[in-house]
Amino acid sequence: MELGLHIQHFTWPGGAERIGPELAGIARTAEDAGVARLTVMDHVWQIDSVGPAEQDMPEPYTTLGFLAAATRRVQLHTLVTGTVYREPGLLAKTVTTLDVLSGGRAWLGIGAAWYEAEARGLGLPFPPLAERFERLEETLQICLQMWSGRDEPYEGRHYRLERTLNAPQSIGRPHPKIMIGGSGEKKTLRLVAKYADACNLFGGPEVTRKLDVLREHCEREGRDYDAIEKTTVLAIGPDDDAGRVLEQLRGMHELGFTAVYVTVRDGDQRKAIDLLGGEVIPEVSGW
Repeated sequence: MELGLHIQHFTWPGGAERIGPELAGIARTAEDAGVARLTVMDHVWQIDSVGPAEQDMPEPYTTLGFLAAATRRVQLHTLVTGTVYREPGLLAKTVTTLDVLSGGRAWLGIGAAWYEAEARGLGLPFPPLAERFERLEETLQICLQMWSGRDEPYEGRHYRLERTLNAPQSIGRPHPKIMIGGSGEKKTLRLVAKYADACNLFGGPEVTRKLDVLREHCEREGRDYDAIEKTTVLAIGPDDDAGRVLEQLRGMHELGFTAVYVTVRDGDQRKAIDLLGGEVIPEVSGW
């Protein structure tokens, strides 16, 4: 099992001037502690479950580029990009650039998008849910075509690209890994089976059924279920110790999860890194 650090708080003492230095320090400390992945949300407002919308929230791909320069080994991606926030050709180019400049460490994390108030507030596209899923599938097809080296036109219902040229190509081959976030049984998990290298699910009581549904989709799509990485998020609080965290991670591992993205409810990222690096990572790395 691998552990990632999901950074969702950027409001620290000292204001905006401290965001860059603090973030770079967190990234380096996490990498040195053995954290394998760093992720950020694809939001430009803070989400309600974490804090008020007015909290600091830097644009994610600029942030990932900054993290790439601050680190050497960790994998980098959003958890996850709202597909309608960026045109797919530009999104593929953005992830490719992150992959090239980081030495092959970028993933594409993507989903159908859900934060309507944020989108409406900043004038970002936010079509109805059914259309967002249609656009999600076309975006996946476009990204894969661009990463394949083919540059012929793409004709979809929502997107039309005259030439899918992508130079330079990604270092990660055959393409940067694709993670699809979400647990919808009819659409999301079907797309996981058809296109993705990994999925991210909520680790609630329904997760066993969700994984069974994913297995069924894989059978229909001719995909190897075991080749798709199953990941989830674990939020830890100030009262959690290594024993409690290991107990939760062990339960997730037994369910079939092979990677867990740890986030912190109170925003103290360094405390979480100390906890993970001290006892947790050495234990779970052998699972």
